[in-house]
Amino acid sequence: MTTALIYLVVMVLVAAVVFLLASLVFGRGEELAPLPPGASPTRLPAESVSPDDVRDLRFQQVFRGYKMTEVDWALDRLATEVARLRERVAELEAERDPA
Repeated sequence: MTTALIYLVVMVLVAAVVFLLASLVFGRGEELAPLPPGASPTRLPAESVSPDDVRDLRFQQVFRGYKMTEVDWALDRLATEVARLRERVAELEAERDPA
């Protein structure tokens, strides 16, 4: 009976040491601090969105797809950029053809 108890205590101590070492080495598995609630890693430049900016755009994934607020924000930002570019094209065409 004593031998079984000693084995049990040794196994618990070994498991505790392995757990402690793994916790110290690997931590929580995160390299960066978590984002605050409501924050988004989605980024677009304030002016002149390039095709590469759109190609590099990534959204945070949630349970059933992408985070809706991030997608809505990106679409709104891109719509504003398209409208600005169309206005500029119209201005340049008006300057070219002053009819």
